Amino acid sequence: MFLRIVTAWLILAGATYAQTANEFDSFIRPYVASNNFSGNVLIEHHSKVIFQRSYGYLDREHKRSNGDTTQFHIASVSMQYTSAAVLHLIDQHKLTLETTIGNLLPKTPGAEKMTVSDLLLQQSGLDDVNSHSDYGEVLQHHQTPASLVAQIDGHSLSFPPGTKYAREEHSAFNVLALLLERMTGHAFPQALEEILLRPLSLKATYADDDGIASPSAAHGYEPNGVADLEPAHAIHWSAKVGNASIVTTTSDELRLVHALFDGKFLHSPMHSRLLETTPRVGYGWFRSDSKEFGAPTYYMNGHSPGFASYVLQIPREALTVIVFSNIYSSAPTEIGDGLARIALGLPHETVHLLAKAPKPIERALHFRFPVDFYQPNAEMTMFSRKGDTFLRWPNGNLSPLIPIGADEWVDRSYWEPVRLDRDPSGMPAALYYDRFRGDLVP
Repeated sequence: MFLRIVTAWLILAGATYAQTANEFDSFIRPYVASNNFSGNVLIEHHSKVIFQRSYGYLDREHKRSNGDTTQFHIASVSMQYTSAAVLHLIDQHKLTLETTIGNLLPKTPGAEKMTVSDLLLQQSGLDDVNSHSDYGEVLQHHQTPASLVAQIDGHSLSFPPGTKYAREEHSAFNVLALLLERMTGHAFPQALEEILLRPLSLKATYADDDGIASPSAAHGYEPNGVADLEPAHAIHWSAKVGNASIVTTTSDELRLVHALFDGKFLHSPMHSRLLETTPRVGYGWFRSDSKEFGAPTYYMNGHSPGFASYVLQIPREALTVIVFSNIYSSAPTEIGDGLARIALGLPHETVHLLAKAPKPIERALHFRFPVDFYQPNAEMTMFSRKGDTFLRWPNGNLSPLIPIGADEWVDRSYWEPVRLDRDPSGMPAALYYDRFRGDLVP
C-alpha cells in the first residue's frame, strides 16, 4: 500500500512538473518568436531545478543553437561577482566595510572618507565614467581598473559618500576591481579566480579581459527595427571591468546564488548584511520587501551591447529564476518576473505581440514629458515608417515600438508600455510611457 501511494505521488508530481514546464515554455515563446529573447532560462524551486531550457542561437550566422553550457556576458549582474569577492575578503578579516579607499583616488577631494561599504552600496558619489562623452571611445580600447579609475580621479563627487544612492555607479565597481588587484597582487581576472571562482568551482565563469573568446560564448545581437536583429557593435569588455565583464552560464550563476544566500560562502555578519532589504541597492542586488511576492526579494538585471540578463531570488519561497539572453533587450526582466509568478501560482499575463500595427501613425507627433521623466522634460517624437512605429529620444536614439493593440505598443529597447490617447474626435492628445504622461506639443 505504501509503495502504491508513493508511486501515485511520484506520477502526480511528474505530471504537475510537466504541466508547469509547458506553462513556462508557452509564456516564453512570444518573446522568442518576435526576436526579443534568445538564451537560457533556469528555474529552481525548493532545491529542485523545475525548468531549464535554451532558445535561439548562440551564433545566428552559423545556426549554432544555445544550450545549457552556453556562456553569456551578463552585464551589470557582474557586480554580484565583484561584491562576493570583496565580501569574502572581509570575512577573512583582510578588509572591513569601514576600510577607506582614498589611496586609490588620491586626486579626488573627499575620497579619503570613502569606504568599501560606500562602493558596495553604490553610495560613493563618484563621477561615472560611463556617462563621459568619450565613453564610446573608451570601449574601443583595452582597459584596466587603473586606467578606468584614472579617468575619474580628480573629478568632484556628486554628493558626500554614504549619504544617498542616485544611480548605478559603474565607477564604484571599477574601483572595487582595482582594490581586488591591490589586495591580491594579481590582475582582476586572476584575482577573481583566486578569491571566488576556484573556491566555488565556477568552472564556466571568467572575467572577459579581451582575450580569445570561449567557443561556448554566445555572440551578441541587437534589435534592428521592430522585428529584426543584427550583430551588436564590438567592444572591449575590459572597459567594463568590475561592473559588467563577467561571462558565465545559468548553472554557474545558480551556484553563486546558493553560495551567497545559503551562508556557505559568506558568514555572519556579511551574510546578514546581504539579506537586509535596506538600503534598496547593495552588493550587486536590488533588495526589497516585495508586495508582489509577499516576501523579501533580491534581484538584478543587466544590459550591455548584445546581451541582457536577469536574476531573481526569493529565499522564503526557495525560488531562483535566471534568464540570460544574447539579444540586447529588457525583455528578460519581464520574462523572469512572469516565470516567478507562474512558479508561485500567482496571476500573470501572457504577452501578445502583433507583427504589424493595426494602423500606422498618420504624421510625426511630438510629446513633452515632465521633469521626473527618465530624461527630464524630454520632448519625444513618435512617427511611422514603412508600417513600423518608432519613438525618437532627445539624443536621437530610436526605440522601435512593438504593437500589442490599437494605439498600444511595447518599447522594444526598454520593454516599457506605450499608449496613445486620443480626444473625442479621434485626434492624438497625449502619450503615456510607463507611468508618465507626455502632452502633445502643437
